[in-house]
Order: sequence, then C-alpha cells, then structure tokens
Amino acid sequence: MIGEDGEQLGIMSSKEAMRLAEEAGVDLVKIAPTAKPPVCKIVDYGKFKYEQTRKEKEAKKKQKVIEIKEIRLSPNIDTNDLNTKVSAARKFITKGDRVKVTLRFRGREMTHMNNSKHILDDFAEALSDIAVMEKAPKVEGRSMTMFLAEKR
Repeated sequence: MIGEDGEQLGIMSSKEAMRLAEEAGVDLVKIAPTAKPPVCKIVDYGKFKYEQTRKEKEAKKKQKVIEIKEIRLSPNIDTNDLNTKVSAARKFITKGDRVKVTLRFRGREMTHMNNSKHILDDFAEALSDIAVMEKAPKVEGRSMTMFLAEKR
C-alpha cells in the first residue's frame, strides 16, 4: 500500500485500504496487480490516468523510428549511375535510416549472378566511411540483397 504523497503504508487488507481511500476522498488504484501481494496506491484516478497518458506521449516523442530505404541496381549499371545511387544511399544513411541495396536480375542475367557480386561490394566500399554492412549480400530468388546501416 502506497499513500497519496508516495509514502509506504505497508501491507494491509483491501477493506482497510478502501476505508483509507474513502477518508481521503480519492480512489484506490492497483499499480501492480500481478505482484504478490498486489501493490495499490491512494490517488485520484482521473489525475492518475492523465499523468499516465502524458508520460506515454512524451516517450513516444523521444523514440526514433528507423526506416528501411531500398535502392535497386541492375547488373549492367554504369559507374556514374552507381555513383548517383551511392550518393542517394549516403543521404539516407546520414539521416539515420537503414539502406537495403537490391541487385535485380532479369532473364539471361541470371546465368551470370556470381560475376555481379562485385557491384554490391563496390557499393559497400564507397560507403565504408559512414556505413557498415549489416547483412552480407545474399541471393534470394531473382535478386541479391545486402543491408547497410550507420556506423556507431
């Protein structure tokens, strides 16, 4: 049992706790109902709920949602096009997002999959100053995928 001003009142029966709450003119609220014995507090329930929602909103404001941005490449990409994609990825990473780099194969390009791994390696090398490879290039169906994240 916890009093209105936060002091410990000790272990007591629920009837006795209700009597104390009614004398104070406020409510008896279970703070931790799963604890043995359950923890109750004498507070104004409306004020308690308001404070709780305010704390949740404040915590939600402070958290940062990390998005995953995808950059798609093809096996026959030219160096200037690759540099453009690298600069886009650099912008995403500095903003704090993770980047999924996908190398898509179509038709006969599938036969030369193992020769195209160097494109993803070059991509990761170009961003090695600000990013670290979170997941190495991995073949999934018609594409090869790798994840890059900001260095900590």
